[in-house]
Parts: sequence; structure tokens; C-alpha cells
Amino acid sequence: MSLYWPEHKFGHFENSVSGSWAPSFDVHENENEFIVNAELPGITKEQINVDVRENALVISGETKRDEKYEEGNIHIQEHSYGSFTRAISLPRNVKTSDITAKFEQGILEVTLPKDENEVPSDRKIDIQ
Repeated sequence: MSLYWPEHKFGHFENSVSGSWAPSFDVHENENEFIVNAELPGITKEQINVDVRENALVISGETKRDEKYEEGNIHIQEHSYGSFTRAISLPRNVKTSDITAKFEQGILEVTLPKDENEVPSDRKIDIQ
């Protein structure tokens, strides 16, 4: 899915759903940073990967159904299971070296500080 944003903003959203779902995102901006919030209910931070690759923020992971539900019949299943990947093209003014991420109560918050002089680089982001 492509969205148009002015040149200095986020320019492209991408879903790559290898399971059966993709997390919802909100992207906010203030004077000093961009903040990306992803809804990831029922997932632990160990099941989530946050990376900067090829000038894009990539959030991926996998959630599996609890083994205790493997036997028997499923009558209703509304929880999402499987692998997911979401990528957002980054604006030119993101300081990739200072990106931080935290995960609380099913919400992943990634903070992307602004810096007009930054040279983007690929890296893995640790989740707090």
C-alpha cells in the first residue's frame, strides 16, 4: 500500500503478510522526532524484531497459538497468529543511530529522532 507524503516525510508503507495478519501502525511527528506505534497484542518483546534496512523501518515477528489449544475443535478464533512484516520508508532526516524502541502492554513504540545531517545506516534496534 503506498501513501503520498511530502518529500521529507514517511513515503511508503508495505505489508508482507506471511501468516494471517499485520499489526496496525500510527505515526506521529513533533518538532524533534517521529514516533511509530504498532499494536502487537499477545506477543512478547522476544518475538519482535525491529531493524533499519535500506532506509526503511522494518518491524517483524511471529506469534503462535498456545500448544494447549492444538487438540480439539476451534469454535471461534479471532486472535491473529503467524508471521508478519511491516516496513515504512524513512524520511531523509531520521537519525538512525539514535532510534529507540520500547514495548509495553501490547504496544511497540519506536522513537526516531530527527537530524538533518544524519547519514542513514542499517542496524538492529534493541527493544526495552
